[in-house]
Amino acid sequence: MKPQLNMLACAIALAFVAGQSHAATAEEAAALKTTLTPFGAEKAANKDGTIPAWEGVYNKVAPGYKPGDARADPFASEKPVLSITGKNVDQYAAKLAAGTVAMLKKYPTYRLDIYPTHRTGGAPSWVYDNTFKNATGAKIVDDGYGVDGAYGGIPFPIPKTGYEAIWNHRLAWVGDTAIYASRTWIVPPDGKRTLANEAEQTLTRPYYFKEGSLDKMDGIYQYGRLITRAPASKAGEGILAHDGLNAAAPRALWQYLVGQRRVRRAPSVAYDTPDSVASGIGFVDEAFMLFGPIDHHQLKLIGKKEMYIPYNNNRAASAKIADLMGPQFLNPDLVRWELHRVWEVEATVAPGKRHVVGKRRYYLDEDTWQIIQIDGYDAQGQIWRSNYALTLLAPDLPALLANVMWGVYNVQTGAYLLNASANETPNQYKAIPRLPLSYFGPEELANQGAR
Repeated sequence: MKPQLNMLACAIALAFVAGQSHAATAEEAAALKTTLTPFGAEKAANKDGTIPAWEGVYNKVAPGYKPGDARADPFASEKPVLSITGKNVDQYAAKLAAGTVAMLKKYPTYRLDIYPTHRTGGAPSWVYDNTFKNATGAKIVDDGYGVDGAYGGIPFPIPKTGYEAIWNHRLAWVGDTAIYASRTWIVPPDGKRTLANEAEQTLTRPYYFKEGSLDKMDGIYQYGRLITRAPASKAGEGILAHDGLNAAAPRALWQYLVGQRRVRRAPSVAYDTPDSVASGIGFVDEAFMLFGPIDHHQLKLIGKKEMYIPYNNNRAASAKIADLMGPQFLNPDLVRWELHRVWEVEATVAPGKRHVVGKRRYYLDEDTWQIIQIDGYDAQGQIWRSNYALTLLAPDLPALLANVMWGVYNVQTGAYLLNASANETPNQYKAIPRLPLSYFGPEELANQGAR
């Protein structure tokens, strides 16, 4: 075969593999009711017991809790079982993200305090029921970048490809409709912390309307809106996103800029565009650990491994920002790390595409399917970015949330950020009554921004 034809055949085969369905068989799905959790995680403890068996969703709401309050830390009395520093990092490197290892070696005072593992991730029983149905009915479409046949639960609890695993993250359970205060804090290389943005975020997820169905949806699984309140120079600016399941309901994004006093479609707010909300320290597709289209990368499922990851960080969510954010990194005294099993997905730039982050490694928590950490490499293959999510335990939903308190360390420059932080605000991530979809329309975005 001629070289050109051989390359074409490989490309066609690759596209076929990416786009074909890998729904579980009935026999495989049966494990979701026996050896696997309803979300497809291993139900049993690990060999040495450092990861306990899954015992069900954590739904113990603290006495006196009111929606919007900072949620209590149910494990506040626990002490670390291990501390990892630059001095002993090589001993534990196999269970750490490459970016975390780089941070430990870069900063002598950086530290990971490892606490007993609590498998708190879960969801209401009806979400589990839908997940079981999805296991044999969901399928990948659009060359891997779309999904069909799934509703109200994890689409691929027994994944076969990186595309399926990433769709599990996109459709992870974080509640139905919610509102929360969201502050963006940045720390440039000089170590001076700055409030870059203060906003109100609202989201609703028709994909998780309990009484709904796939047939009743318009193809948009999530509507999200952000209205900036501070600083004064940006007050009133807004971003609106409609995220679709597949090409039949393509993603749409709008932006309202106060100076222009009009709503504009914003297709360029994607991929490696510097995120204006984060003053350019982060990229648009790093928001919420993964935001917008990712078709500039090909995805490969590497497998599952045990890793030390940030987990159950209610203490950090209640801390004062001055205590939490140091000049080089988050205060190790306030960040909780635990040992969990994660799925590892590798993303590499697709042929004919470009992205400044040449390769990423996504680490998805097996109990929730949310991305908890990301390693980002530059074009030379050097570790560049270490993304993290300080998961918030919300027993009232019930859920473990990774779409709040997320950020990135630029390992090379020393800058870092913390986004979607509600610290020292009166409105932590709060479930609210269902909002009309018109609330998430471009016209309403202009109305809110003009106030």
